[in-house]
Amino acid sequence: MNPDEIKYCPSTLAEGFSGYSPTALRNLFGGKKVSHILDFDSPKTDKVVAEKLRQNSKTISISGAQFKQSLILEKNKLRLTEPEENGHFILKPIPPGPPFGMEEELPANEHLTMQIAKQAYGIKIAECGLIFFKNGEPAYITRRFDYKANDEKIAQEDFASITETSREKDGENYRNSGSYEDIARSMKKYIAAYAVEIEKFYERIIFNYLFSNGDAHLKNFSLQQSISGDYLLSPAYDLINTKIHIPTDSFFALEAGLFSDDFETESFNVLGFYAYDDFYEFGLKIGVMESRVKKIMDKYRTENMIVRKLINNSYLKSEVKDLFKTDYNDRLKMLNNSIAKRI
Repeated sequence: MNPDEIKYCPSTLAEGFSGYSPTALRNLFGGKKVSHILDFDSPKTDKVVAEKLRQNSKTISISGAQFKQSLILEKNKLRLTEPEENGHFILKPIPPGPPFGMEEELPANEHLTMQIAKQAYGIKIAECGLIFFKNGEPAYITRRFDYKANDEKIAQEDFASITETSREKDGENYRNSGSYEDIARSMKKYIAAYAVEIEKFYERIIFNYLFSNGDAHLKNFSLQQSISGDYLLSPAYDLINTKIHIPTDSFFALEAGLFSDDFETESFNVLGFYAYDDFYEFGLKIGVMESRVKKIMDKYRTENMIVRKLINNSYLKSEVKDLFKTDYNDRLKMLNNSIAKRI
């Protein structure tokens, strides 16, 4: 797209901005006046950029091929890091190949899903936005949350590490091992404020289901050390509607789904999909108070008009916005089924 024709903030999606809004600049860049257009072209058109990305990149699990590149903010300018540098921003361009459908929509999809989590449901996220290469191609940008203001690294572990699950021990699909109940059990071992943090985790699981995120695996949940030295759930990251890119994607990334020990609800056996009763039982099993389970479930099974607004303001193509809305509508209907007549 032409980044000069922007009408919505590429971070907050607020209307009436031709670049980053003051709120976006404060949240994403500490108040510095950073342009929404990078000083270099995308790796598709710039061989130097492509090589730097290739040499100093990581991958995300949805494709196994999408580059993640570190950026450094110098004064008001973002640049790619050199191999030995540590950047405080991560850049995700459109992947160079088509391992799945509509890969060109990945940056806008992840950006939208993250903003819905924050603005519609109050989930603490890694601050993020869209940014554009000189040729107009979009990329996803997110600020790292594992550094202190003095540049000191914050102790953080994902649940593949916490549960000692690895490729060597558990095979190629190690990050998809187990269940979300297993993660909750691990949280209980390490989090003193479990009653508070488990509700945050519970909400994220419901959110991932509601917005068709089939990529919420062990490495996409982390614990982070607080100033006082105890551990808390880290901000949410890598939220995306995977169904847009992989229509046959499963309900959940983890192979066992919600529950441990092969447990299934009567509702799932009858309906064949996760519904209100499943998340109700899941909440109780992981230690959320029943009154809070009901309140949280009501929050997510009720249509949220902020979601509609953000989808309309997003940088997805028109037809993909329609797909996103359809997926949301379908999951809302699923969440409003209760065989046990709890709603």
